[in-house]
Amino acid sequence: MAPDPALGTSTWIPGPRQVVREALMLTRLPRGVAGLLWRCVRPDVAVHTTEVPGDHRDLPEPLPDATLRDQPLEQGFGPALHREFHVRIVGARRSAAELIDAVARDMNRAVVPGVARFDYVAATGALHVGDELVVRMPGPWDGPVRVLRRGATSFRLGTLVGHVEAGQIEFAARELPDGKLEFGITTWARAGDRVADVLYSRLGLAKQIQYLLWVEFCVRAAEVSGGRAADGVHVTTRTVAWPEGAHSPEENSSEAV
Repeated sequence: MAPDPALGTSTWIPGPRQVVREALMLTRLPRGVAGLLWRCVRPDVAVHTTEVPGDHRDLPEPLPDATLRDQPLEQGFGPALHREFHVRIVGARRSAAELIDAVARDMNRAVVPGVARFDYVAATGALHVGDELVVRMPGPWDGPVRVLRRGATSFRLGTLVGHVEAGQIEFAARELPDGKLEFGITTWARAGDRVADVLYSRLGLAKQIQYLLWVEFCVRAAEVSGGRAADGVHVTTRTVAWPEGAHSPEENSSEAV
């Protein structure tokens, strides 16, 4: 099924307004990339990273209402990455539900200008199930997504055909017993095509950009809450071999019989 032209995904030739927006993004790209690299070279907020092998338990639940426009993990290329980004926030003036609502209504508040931008192309504003966005990036790498799940303190997006990745991403917040607020991003992703697999898995370029993008998103989400990161951003990456790691031990043993 061909995607809807009204969604403005990269399959379609952009109109004049989109061309202007992309041109403006390109002028801001050097500053945006510099901002990401600065966090990598000399971060003002500590980043604690852990990388371990993953298995079938690191895979997301299947889409309950998959359509031909969806691009789930199974349609990707290369290994799957299950990543968790968490930041504990002190001094927050918003509750978990208020923070998620603020982020959902304007995700660009937590994105580095020039590196990415969320366009609400078919959305209600507060993000309800079925709403669609396009993650705009300089060049031909637009990332269409749709809302899979929306709760009071979380929402989950799934990639659509044409996205550089295949998978899901969830944004969530919760109040902690010690009075702090926790904001987290969980991603389950594979490269969307063979070219992306080279950049993502083999060269590691796209993987590193994604890492820096979501680290910065966590830091800025803390600012949106009215507080600040307490002890830095904690990132855990679990790599799942594909297709071997996509099956449970019981399934693997039955296949070997």
